[in-house]
Amino acid sequence: MTSFASHTRDFIQVVSGNGKLILMLTALALSTATAELNASSEEDAKTVAALDTKYQAAVKSNDAATIDQILADDFILVNGRGKVSSKTDLIESARKKEVTYERQDEEAGTQKVRVWGDTAVVTALLWIKAAQGGKPIDYKLWFSDTYVRTPAGWRYVFGQASIPLPKAESK
Repeated sequence: MTSFASHTRDFIQVVSGNGKLILMLTALALSTATAELNASSEEDAKTVAALDTKYQAAVKSNDAATIDQILADDFILVNGRGKVSSKTDLIESARKKEVTYERQDEEAGTQKVRVWGDTAVVTALLWIKAAQGGKPIDYKLWFSDTYVRTPAGWRYVFGQASIPLPKAESK
């Protein structure tokens, strides 16, 4: 006859062995989930980067339909001079072609996208060269565009732009 202590010791060894197995499986599952989140975050960053580039191109060509698709209904833009514009304001401006763009382009290599779950922020240096109200404009500025994942996909919800940079600093 074996003793109670002997059975208890055997049980503890079995549980202890299974505990190691459970711990290893948990670690594997967590590392897989982390890798998937990182891959998902990288994919989201690429998606948002492309969407923001598409948005800048839509502004450049006064493409009101594309602007409408990308902007959230409650979108707000605050420019460096403190002017606040809504989605409706930007779509109307595009339809009326209030600005005729020669350039509305992110400077190569300046775009940075950061993703936190369902929110992404794009920053870049933008070169604007255009005519507005018959007057030429030509300057660079920094912007931050905030995107949120919605059931309909990523939408641009908030933008903020710096004041135009002095010519010497914008190169």
